[in-house]
Amino acid sequence: MDIRRLGQGEALPLDLMLEADPSEELVRGYSAKGMVYAAEMDRRLVGVYALLPLSETVVEIKNIAIAEPERGKGYGKELVNHALEEAKRGGFKHVEIGTGNSSFDQLALYQKCGFRLKSIDRGFFTRHYPELIIENGILCQDMVRLAYELK
Repeated sequence: MDIRRLGQGEALPLDLMLEADPSEELVRGYSAKGMVYAAEMDRRLVGVYALLPLSETVVEIKNIAIAEPERGKGYGKELVNHALEEAKRGGFKHVEIGTGNSSFDQLALYQKCGFRLKSIDRGFFTRHYPELIIENGILCQDMVRLAYELK
């Protein structure tokens, strides 16, 4: 898998990004302020993520998404590890990531990659998204934030 940063003016892979975050407005907003990376195999898009600097020392991984047919093959972990390396290369000391209270697979993945629970933003998804998000049969209401310290 080849992972590369999207160039200035290059079209966002919105279809895939909207699978991880259903708000086009939010996706476009943080993509414009951060760096978007595309993962490709044989010139086929298989994954995407964004890095958004929050301060001089903290960066947030946003919108990790893997194309449906490629899920469950370890590519999500590869993207997380690539993001951690990019953050380190960028001089950041801390990496944060957030996901929904109902996103069991993502919560497990991030903890397997070394992230630790940091905080919960209660009601985040009901405040910021006009449509209800149901995942794993559970209403997604709260943002669970995790953090990783780079060494």
